[in-house]
Amino acid sequence: MEQNNRVTFGSKLGVILATVGCAVGLGNIWRFPYMVGSNGGAAFLLIYFLCILLLGLPVMLTEFYIGRHTQCNTAGAFKQIAPGTRWHLIGYNGVLASLFILGFYSVVAGWTLQYIFEAIGGGLDGKTAEDFKLGFEAFSTEIWLPIFWTLIFIALTHIVIISGVKGGIERTSKFMMPLLFVILIALCIRSVTLPGAMEGLIFLFKPDFSRIDSSVVLSAMGQAFFSLSIGMGCLITYASYFQKDTKLQRTALEVTLLDALVAILAGIMIFPAVFSFNIAPTAGPELVFITLPNVFQQLPWGNVWSAVFFILLAVAALTSTISLHEVPTAYVHEEYNIPRWKAALIVSFGVAVLAIISSLSFGVLKNMTIGGLIFFDFLDYLTAKIMLPLGGMLICIFVARRVDRKVLKAELTNQGTIPFHFFNTYVFFMRFVAPIAIGIIFLNELGVLQWIVRLFS
Repeated sequence: MEQNNRVTFGSKLGVILATVGCAVGLGNIWRFPYMVGSNGGAAFLLIYFLCILLLGLPVMLTEFYIGRHTQCNTAGAFKQIAPGTRWHLIGYNGVLASLFILGFYSVVAGWTLQYIFEAIGGGLDGKTAEDFKLGFEAFSTEIWLPIFWTLIFIALTHIVIISGVKGGIERTSKFMMPLLFVILIALCIRSVTLPGAMEGLIFLFKPDFSRIDSSVVLSAMGQAFFSLSIGMGCLITYASYFQKDTKLQRTALEVTLLDALVAILAGIMIFPAVFSFNIAPTAGPELVFITLPNVFQQLPWGNVWSAVFFILLAVAALTSTISLHEVPTAYVHEEYNIPRWKAALIVSFGVAVLAIISSLSFGVLKNMTIGGLIFFDFLDYLTAKIMLPLGGMLICIFVARRVDRKVLKAELTNQGTIPFHFFNTYVFFMRFVAPIAIGIIFLNELGVLQWIVRLFS
């Protein structure tokens, strides 16, 4: 169904900042550094850049095409392009993936608020590394406090969503994205001025090509798609709010490069500090909530730096939860023709239920497992390892099989008013390279690839 009077972002700056906010999140600041640390540093970084440019950028551009061409929510978009077929299931996959991701992502986002509160109140003073570890374990397994902060974060997201596309999403992005960059740069400057910081920069930027193997390549491809929010419906939904004169090629390139820049700055912020205090760069997911607070407490004004850091995490998380929430909200609002505020309320209630169960799965519900995973980890596994790569792969196949090349080129060139010099290359990547690469990631994440290798070795 064509949304002829559909609301759009009000400015080009709003388009860029909102879409960058959609892509940038905890994946850049929390997940990226420990992925770099556990995959050889600069060698991983190099492959990651190649992946976002050669694979991530084309798929992002394709999602932009689907969104702006149809001006519909992610499920309605596929119905419009391929009516009477089952291709719309790709859209439903995106809606459910966004909802499920919010179900555990909101819990982590709530943790950042607790740590901001503790840092400002002096609760992180004088703690050892072991204290931080025990403190995090005690907090995450509590019943009421993690749920309280999780619901606060869901409420903040809800307020932005009910304020609308221009008054909520765009206005908030114009404030939060510059704030994110300012905080990130300030923390980078502090980190690189620490004694021994050069070791961290060398680890991040001087590649050891002997570290590159199939595992590093697959990890880099997976991180590229996770970081750019591909396959979860966010980019399609946001692109449906683009004006018709928005230059999709340029926007996709700018968003991709800014997303990569945030990831690099996160590395510059973390690795010099980690090496300065002789902490293993392979610390893993606990780097943010256990290792780094310990690092900050060894600095002058440690509580201030801790508070600034967790504010950064909270801002990054909020930009992501807003975009994730908008996907099912737009779907419910448009497909069921109910007011936006009511659609947002339904989604927020569903997210709250999932998030409460996710939070409790660290404590009182830890014995309630699905496939051997607690509920939090199950949602993470289901989305990151199945729904997102599957959605990205099917989008590539959909465009290759169902979309007329002339229609595709017309949309990506604004009806021929701007050039697309590499259109044939782009089509080749979408038809062959991207779906095969994503399929390999998919099989690797499920463990099928390792099974095949063992079978024939």
